[in-house]
Amino acid sequence: MARILIATDAWHPQVNGVVRTLDTTTRRLRERGHAVEVIEPSRYAASPVPFYPEIQVCYPRPGRVYHRIRTFDPDHVHISTEGPLGLLVRRYCRLRGWRFSTSYHTRFPEYLKRLAGVPLRLSYRFLKWFHNASSCMMVATPSLEKELIGRGFTAPIRRWSRGVDLGIFHPRARAASPIATPTLLYVGRVSHEKNIEDFLKLKTPGVKVVVGDGPARAELERKYPEARFLGYRSGDALGEVYAAADLFVFPSRTDTFGIVVIEALASGLPVAAYPATGPIDTVTNETLGALDDDLGLAVERALCTGDPAACAAEGRRYTWDACTSQFESNLVPR
Repeated sequence: MARILIATDAWHPQVNGVVRTLDTTTRRLRERGHAVEVIEPSRYAASPVPFYPEIQVCYPRPGRVYHRIRTFDPDHVHISTEGPLGLLVRRYCRLRGWRFSTSYHTRFPEYLKRLAGVPLRLSYRFLKWFHNASSCMMVATPSLEKELIGRGFTAPIRRWSRGVDLGIFHPRARAASPIATPTLLYVGRVSHEKNIEDFLKLKTPGVKVVVGDGPARAELERKYPEARFLGYRSGDALGEVYAAADLFVFPSRTDTFGIVVIEALASGLPVAAYPATGPIDTVTNETLGALDDDLGLAVERALCTGDPAACAAEGRRYTWDACTSQFESNLVPR
């Protein structure tokens, strides 16, 4: 069994796909007998990002981080994020001539441009510098791989998909409803970079339900009083919300995968989305939903062609065991 060190600037109490992926993968690796050390922000002083106060950035002392690496003495090093912890672990590996792997989870350039006006060319220049030094860069989908190669990323790329907890996300018996209109569901962070307003302003028939929280929630609740904002849900409570809906709407154009999409499919829920990275890799035929640059048309088509049984069958293909095996096989010896 191997000694695996994972460095991440994204960790609990953040609620997002990166944290869910790393937490689940770490637990599965330990169940398989590996020793896993996670260098994450909770041990270090931190402060909120000025333009995104829900996210904390930590300020670790290099010596403390380096001591943890030396003490653990890993066989493999994986760096999951490009923040302060990722940078320090990357620096340690480079100074000692160690090989390491990275993963590309988040479109920080697009978010930074929208939230702080940072030019895309500067952000991507930094990300290429960060990842091109790795011996393996893991990405979730073929479309993301193609895009990053086109932007000049040269590190060897390997696939690391995502999984679904099939004990939670599966079709469930639905209570009869006196309301004939369909229920359109969004699950995720309630923030402007998720493009959620494209969902809320749709004129298509249906009751819009939003599950999640975030900095834009209060504003959007005032602006769209007809929508139902349920806040965070987790576990079976979240699974029940998925299974009670008629359609999942994914308005993001910047996610690199979208775990919520495969959770919806596993729940027997067709998906309407833009033809962007993530959905184009998972919503691959009309029985699973519809993709269109006109989100309203995607909703209309998905309601007509989506097949709950086909969706559930497709969702069952995404298991955390398979995801963990991919990660395991991608690791490089230091």
